[in-house]
Amino acid sequence: MTLLARRAAIVVGLAIPSFAGAQATTNIPTPASVIGFTPGTDRKLPEWSQVVAYFTSLAKASPRIQLHTLGNTTLGRPFIAAIISDSATIANLDSYREIQRRLADPRLQHPGERDSLIANGKLVILITSSIHSDEVGGILTPLVLAHRLVSGEDPETRAIRAQTIIVMVPSLNPDGVDIVGGWYRSTLGTAWEGTDPPVLYHHYTGHDNNRDWYAFTQVETQMTVDSLHNVWHPEIVNDIHQQGSYEARLFIPPYMDPIEPNVDPILISSVNSLGLAMTWRLTAEGKTGITNNSTYDAWTPSRAYMHYHGGARILTETASADIASPITIPFDSLKPGRGYDSKVSSWNFLVPWPGGTWTIGNIVDYQTSATWALLNASAPERTMWLESFARVGERAVQGKRAVGREHWPAAFLIPMQQPDQAPLRTLLRILQRGQVEIRRATSPFIANRVRFSAGTYVVLTDQPYGGFAKALLENQHYPDLHEYPGGPPKAPYDVTAQTLPLLMGVGAIAVDSFPVTMTDPIGPIAPPVLDVPGLSGKTTRRIAIYRSWNPSMDEGWTRFVFDQYHIPFTTIGDREVHAGNLAAHFDAIVIPDESPRGLQSGPREKFYPDSLKGGLGVKGDSALSEFVRAGGTLVTFNDASRWAITALSLPVRDVLRGLPDRDFYAPGSLLALNLNQSHPLNRLMLAHPAAWFEDGPAFEITDSTRATAAAVYPSTGNPLLSGWLLGGNRLLGKAALVDVKDGKGHVVLFGYRPQYRAQSMAMYPQVWAALLGYQ
Repeated sequence: MTLLARRAAIVVGLAIPSFAGAQATTNIPTPASVIGFTPGTDRKLPEWSQVVAYFTSLAKASPRIQLHTLGNTTLGRPFIAAIISDSATIANLDSYREIQRRLADPRLQHPGERDSLIANGKLVILITSSIHSDEVGGILTPLVLAHRLVSGEDPETRAIRAQTIIVMVPSLNPDGVDIVGGWYRSTLGTAWEGTDPPVLYHHYTGHDNNRDWYAFTQVETQMTVDSLHNVWHPEIVNDIHQQGSYEARLFIPPYMDPIEPNVDPILISSVNSLGLAMTWRLTAEGKTGITNNSTYDAWTPSRAYMHYHGGARILTETASADIASPITIPFDSLKPGRGYDSKVSSWNFLVPWPGGTWTIGNIVDYQTSATWALLNASAPERTMWLESFARVGERAVQGKRAVGREHWPAAFLIPMQQPDQAPLRTLLRILQRGQVEIRRATSPFIANRVRFSAGTYVVLTDQPYGGFAKALLENQHYPDLHEYPGGPPKAPYDVTAQTLPLLMGVGAIAVDSFPVTMTDPIGPIAPPVLDVPGLSGKTTRRIAIYRSWNPSMDEGWTRFVFDQYHIPFTTIGDREVHAGNLAAHFDAIVIPDESPRGLQSGPREKFYPDSLKGGLGVKGDSALSEFVRAGGTLVTFNDASRWAITALSLPVRDVLRGLPDRDFYAPGSLLALNLNQSHPLNRLMLAHPAAWFEDGPAFEITDSTRATAAAVYPSTGNPLLSGWLLGGNRLLGKAALVDVKDGKGHVVLFGYRPQYRAQSMAMYPQVWAALLGYQ
């Protein structure tokens, strides 16, 4: 039977078994029997311990599931993954894991072994959920799916178990399950029921925990990559998410343009095919409000590790309710989405949702139905998926000999002599965690007219994950996309650059060939020593980081970087600032990136309790101004610098203020800087600077007797190094880092994020210099 005929047989007559009607083994516990309610019940969320208890009870009751604890989360909770298949497969997992390993890397195969590996292998599907903890359907849906997969005896379920190995992570952020759930339960019956918590739902990163899939900074990312991706090499990854409430009910790929150029086209083709097959089935089931080819792109590896490791990423985004409280959305209140209109039928949005009440039950229904459609469409095509997976690996080891990759470099060369060894080691360890092989030159050589010493690190592109290395080591050239000819820029879903050598200040050169012998792949690089003399460990400097009730991911990243370097600090909020006399307690205060409105006025959420409202306000402005004049150093990052200019009446103007996107636009790009080498803020700088610019300010000093530019953008040319920049001429010669003397103290205005997602290590020394003071 052809692929088309098989899929048609699924949907003809809507002969699709329902979840409720599937036969089940009687001794398998239901989710309700452990967590105390049926998943999808209004206003009911489980604690993480209950989720663990349910999966533990499933594993005890059935030989079709294994439960593994991969380690502990940032805040010490168990991080679990379940493996589900038929009992015979579960009893023989080691052999299937070895098949996956050999298919992923064709260099490991014996001659003539390929076909038998495909014939005997299983389709490995990784299901991840609940990384963003306010998307609470994600912690309920895995309970429903696991119960169905383990207990179901209907033909579909049995066929899925027979053809697949499902690796399920019920939450990529267990800490957030309890942070959001605890806040939600405390708000029930209040005016702020259904609001997000006023703190980050991941201790350090908040929403950015799903932007960590190439830097691997967080322990949850590391466990998932080390123990699941790199061990099981899944052909498909179903990443379960939620989106806003007032647009589509469900997004399924294909993705919008652009596609990151190092992703194999075979993978994108498989994503497109599977996403549309899922949409076909769900539409046949009567689901409405489904969109494809909209909103989400496939540009950055920060969200898609699997796209560089042989796996198809099927992102699903279901409309949200008010956490687990129902909402009513009239049809006329639906809003246009990116690439479709929620009220108008189109090829990629066939059946609009009619509006009405939307509940946590609807969310669980759509999520479970979408994942089941994925399993049902892919399991019968096991052979095709394994064949495709093997072909991706074969093309990878061909490097520039593969069709479409003729322009690839043969290798990247990374000299071992670098200004700072800590960023070098960090970069190499990132590559190794991503399974990139690193070799070393055995003798001196010349390449691209540059002399390299023996010991130079060599990253070949003709290896299984050479595309991952290339995506991280080269400069990005984001396409110039606009909403319509002459119109505003078409915004990327996330950022446009990820060039690690620029972020970390590490030299790396792409070469087409090089006449040198190399070692075999080297062993693991030792962790770097992260230490700032005068700040790390015991320090006389009294440092505070400001945290508002508008959860700021940049604030979390700042704490993370300080913790990595063992720099003591105190977290302060509006109450501590309003109390005044700050100079008696602190020498330096850091205000991370946050909007001026958010800093000044506090949360927009009108239903929050009064204790969370108000922001810094005039009282906070006065207290911080007094702190500086008394000798303190106030350090502001990115958008917070706009707040400081106005609130503290500084002699600086933001030249980008009020400009429309069509005149200036830099949505996460790396820009060139020129340093004032005589300025104390640059006294610790070792590497050539590259500023992470993301919706930040650029400065013009209005009183040079009080303010000095420590870093400026080039006066000619294009400041863009990697990513996308429109209107770069508006930056030419403008200041990017300004030191304002005020009374006995200083205000240090960063027009960029110097600690961007714990990656921009080249710029950290400017932060350290500001914190150490001007003595």
